[in-house]
Amino acid sequence: MTAVPAYIAANATDPMTLGTIERRPVGPHDVRIDIHWSGICHSDIHTVRGDWGPQPYPLTVGHEIAGIVAEVGSEVTTHRVGDRAGVGCMVNSCGHCANCANGDEQYCLEGMVGTYGATDRDGTTTQGGYSTGIVVDADFVLRIPETIPFEASAPLLCAGITTYSPLKHWGAGPGKRVGVVGFGGLGHLAVKIAHAMGAEVTVLSQSLRKQEDGQRLGADHYYATSDPETFTALSQSLDLIINTVSAPVDVDAFLGLLAVNGALVNVGAPAEPMSLNVGSLLGGRRTYAGSMIGGIAETQEMLDFCAEHGIAAEVEVIGAEQINEAWERVLASDVRYRFVIDASTLKA
Repeated sequence: MTAVPAYIAANATDPMTLGTIERRPVGPHDVRIDIHWSGICHSDIHTVRGDWGPQPYPLTVGHEIAGIVAEVGSEVTTHRVGDRAGVGCMVNSCGHCANCANGDEQYCLEGMVGTYGATDRDGTTTQGGYSTGIVVDADFVLRIPETIPFEASAPLLCAGITTYSPLKHWGAGPGKRVGVVGFGGLGHLAVKIAHAMGAEVTVLSQSLRKQEDGQRLGADHYYATSDPETFTALSQSLDLIINTVSAPVDVDAFLGLLAVNGALVNVGAPAEPMSLNVGSLLGGRRTYAGSMIGGIAETQEMLDFCAEHGIAAEVEVIGAEQINEAWERVLASDVRYRFVIDASTLKA
């Protein structure tokens, strides 16, 4: 085992502090990555603060990881030392169930292994990317194209695939009218990706304060959901809505914006339950659905798509000493649009 510097949460309430975590030796099928950049996701905060249930503290979070391959196992042929590599929200799965066989490892019937706070196949608790290094099964390591700015690539490993997957699955493209609820870490990438796919994109944000950014990044229209007139003006006008908000919303109001056969897809994961009136579905043969990240092959496809279309996250790079402050700013929606930790600042 090797100790590496990391920011660690001791419990659900205290600030995280600098310490060390253990990484396993590199096995025949493993890749060791020197982490350069680690994105901050709202899920990190939900997890540490216990919004989704008890956690195995002490815990290091972070599942938007970009770095350089430092060592490969004897059986690894897909990655080489010196490669730019990424790790997203999962680091293992059973590999043999129907969903894994179909490339949907995130829906593994035996339970995918999350990058942090999960029990790995060897019985240890996984620790995430707010650290200087990680060892991962080679099958769960992504190749980061050289044309994507390195620091701006990390958020693609969660926020990018979380929005790309449902946009692709529900057919965003020319002739499709796509709404994006929320214009933050996920929402700004949903706009960029939907625009690159050829869809007509409408942002539905609480206010108009980010309108200029939204239109610069690819939105054709931008509306404030705090204005009741928005729901009248856009009634039954959208084919697909991606809800990126990690808080409860008025599901019925957003379903009313869908045309016949439209779909409202949740990718944000609020801690609180939400409800809807079934009549909101029946009235237009509408669908209310959810989507969680994407499989490894689809995540690589997303990275290649982003490289082809010049897509990367809009980021604010911070030092490790700013992590606790950054979390408070995330909760206050005070970031444009993703914090990324410079892992070199973690070195003691």
